[in-house]
Amino acid sequence: MKRIGVLTSGGDSPGMNAAIRAVVRKAIFHGVEVYGIYQGYAGLISGDIKKLELGSVGDIIHRGGTILYTARCEEFKTPEGQQKGVDQLKKFGIEGLVVIGGDGSFKGAQKLAEQGIPAIGIPGTIDNDIAGTDYTIGFDTALNTVIEAIDKIRDTATSHERTYVIEVMGRDAGDLALWAGLADGAETIMVPEVDEDMDVIIKRLKRGHDRGKKHSIIVVAEGAGSGVDIGKEIQQKTDLETRVTVLGHIQRGGSPTAQDRVLASRLGALSIELLLDGNAGKMVGIENNELVAHNFEDALAKEHYLDEKMYKLSKELSI
Repeated sequence: MKRIGVLTSGGDSPGMNAAIRAVVRKAIFHGVEVYGIYQGYAGLISGDIKKLELGSVGDIIHRGGTILYTARCEEFKTPEGQQKGVDQLKKFGIEGLVVIGGDGSFKGAQKLAEQGIPAIGIPGTIDNDIAGTDYTIGFDTALNTVIEAIDKIRDTATSHERTYVIEVMGRDAGDLALWAGLADGAETIMVPEVDEDMDVIIKRLKRGHDRGKKHSIIVVAEGAGSGVDIGKEIQQKTDLETRVTVLGHIQRGGSPTAQDRVLASRLGALSIELLLDGNAGKMVGIENNELVAHNFEDALAKEHYLDEKMYKLSKELSI
């Protein structure tokens, strides 16, 4: 294999640039040319493809986002769109592909693999919702961004004796809310994997207020409900002064943490090793601090599950 391509797809996450850098430099180290595919699968279809050199990825390891940009592409979900992508890869002489993104991105890579294009997937998403890896690139950075925000909000909550509802990202997975809530001592953590009884939450808040508690922090994953609606319900049923903060896309940005930079570098390098060994059609990840690789079929067939022991612990510590 003498020429490979790399693209980022789906939502951006801090550490994607570090992964791109590792892919490019590891490949060049082994005498392989690397072509960057811009705008994800949309750029693959349109042929927005350029050769990357060592200098192309200089000074990007510390930058959030992705220098290759990213975009959603409905056309690539069709057989016709996938064929256009294959044709572009053949036109540029690209013999293998590294895809950095989430499960939707991996489904696209799997389709290419089925058509004879060796492909490797690197998990990059702040939601940490990919099966087959303990952590995804970007999760640690987003988590620390959320924790920093909650720490600051807690100062105000304490000063004004208020209840604060903080909505974080996590449409289908509550890892970000759970980890942040546990790290920040939240009284309640609401995740999409667990149906919370609002009456129980209300009783807990009232019980805390009755024993002299002056403020409370409630962390809500967006998939568990609207923070604004939950805040209104709490205020109506408790008469506690309640404020809502929706952190939004601030969670996606920022310089990646050391953990995300190292993870991205390790996974990026592993993806090249697998391609050069002829061991493609896989997603790379990390389990128990060991690098692993799973077939796309196996990885996509499994579901990511919330850590039930950690969730139980959060309940026990928030009494």
